[in-house]
Amino acid sequence: MNLDRKNWFKAALKIDGSVIPTILNRVLWCGAFGLFISILSFYKIPVAAKAWGGIVPSIVLGLLLVFRTNTAYERFWEGRKAWGSIVNHTRNLSRLIWVAIAEIEPIHLYEKEQTVKLLVAFAIATKLHLRSQPVDDRVAKLVSQLQFSKLQIMSNPPLEIAFWISDFLQSKQEQGQISLYQMNELQTILNSLVDTLGACERILRTPMPLAYAIHLRQLLFIYCLLLPFQVVEELSWWTAPATALVSFTLFGIEAIGVEIENPFGTDPNDLPLDAICDTIHRNIDDLISIEPHYRRSGLYGNNLGEQLN
Repeated sequence: MNLDRKNWFKAALKIDGSVIPTILNRVLWCGAFGLFISILSFYKIPVAAKAWGGIVPSIVLGLLLVFRTNTAYERFWEGRKAWGSIVNHTRNLSRLIWVAIAEIEPIHLYEKEQTVKLLVAFAIATKLHLRSQPVDDRVAKLVSQLQFSKLQIMSNPPLEIAFWISDFLQSKQEQGQISLYQMNELQTILNSLVDTLGACERILRTPMPLAYAIHLRQLLFIYCLLLPFQVVEELSWWTAPATALVSFTLFGIEAIGVEIENPFGTDPNDLPLDAICDTIHRNIDDLISIEPHYRRSGLYGNNLGEQLN
């Protein structure tokens, strides 16, 4: 989601898409604890302890948070590059299938249309697979009923779709509609598409080490717990808002890392996979509406192979 650059204050006060709803309870609890320490200090109970500020050094906590956020963003950006590759590979593969495979008989045009539609189904099935969701009606509209029934019982639907495309290319080479060189080139692009699927699965199934995440949260909790004792002597009744502000900053940075760690979900901060799949679908629809040059020129039959090679 792009922010409106012309309205900076509107973007700064935006709640939807921010981590405020996620961390609000923690911030309020920290603020309430700061208020409790202020009350104790008001009644002359000795709670001020500036020395506690060295238990969890700020620079150490800051470095841990930066490392956490950078690691999460690397996963987010790698996921975006992977989906950019899916878009490019589907464009290249569909274009070559549409142009290179000869239409010796009328049914061959229908077979090509169904095959390039499988590329759209691959993208949508990949999105659903990464979200641990079953194939839906959008996939059903792009494949045959028999194929859809099979996808419903497969553990990895996009991989099965890639197999169907590969089998189609192999059969077209055996039937003489494409040369061996063309088939190898198409299979190479298809292999890259499958490799990209594997890259997305690697990002999804390699989460942040649990021990690291737990340790960081423990340090955050200790730091925010000790903060009121450090500042109450100087800030008095301002201890509560100061503690809430610091906790808002720290918890917010940690929550952003959690938000973008898995970029394939449905949260506002995740990748716009629905929009990317829609783009692929539009690209394929536009391609199908275009007639290759050889068909516009009336080149059919045995002359097709000579024109394409």
